[in-house]
Amino acid sequence: MIESQLPALLLMFGLGLLGAGHCFGMCGGIISALGFASDKGAARFIFAYNLGRIFSYACAGALVASLGYASATYLALGPLLRGMAGLLLIAMGVSIAGWWQALSWLEKAGNIVWQRIQPLGRGLLPVRSFSSAVMLGVLWGWLPCGLVYTALAFAATAQTPYEGMLQMAAFGSGTIPAVVLGGLSTGKLGQLLQNKKLRLAFACLLIIYGVWTLLAAISGSHH
Repeated sequence: MIESQLPALLLMFGLGLLGAGHCFGMCGGIISALGFASDKGAARFIFAYNLGRIFSYACAGALVASLGYASATYLALGPLLRGMAGLLLIAMGVSIAGWWQALSWLEKAGNIVWQRIQPLGRGLLPVRSFSSAVMLGVLWGWLPCGLVYTALAFAATAQTPYEGMLQMAAFGSGTIPAVVLGGLSTGKLGQLLQNKKLRLAFACLLIIYGVWTLLAAISGSHH
């Protein structure tokens, strides 16, 4: 089953990996704080934080895939879901290129929920245990983020909740290099992740794939 999912998993991993600049900006600060929380426990805390964050992504992936499966099966909304995923991929590409912050409204909507979750994390700081770092990651996994929302839109088109969970776990795993290295070394890495040519190349790839997904959805709706 995993073999059949390999293309989707690689795509999601690549989305997380190539969206590194965005992840660096969103999570670099908290990772830096974890990194300096304890000289001896820095690596352990950072690992625990990412474990919790990916757990939240996986849970969200299973949830949206469940909703997507029900919508596609009982309401015949499969093409609509794929169309929405294509549009979000295009919007994310436009945002990363710096042409227009097309997903700012979506992040603002997610901020309504985040305002209720964020205070729960304050009691976990400073992080002094593995479990606290995991819980902080679980909470931080719900941070409003256009890149995450784009990945979730794609996961919503998965055939089963299990596949949606795997896809979001793959996405989260792809973000680890940027998030972890961003926390441990914010100098040269930060400059690399913000490189305009690199960001533009990734943005164009996202837009192309988004257009392809959108056209496939339109074609599917005609059958």
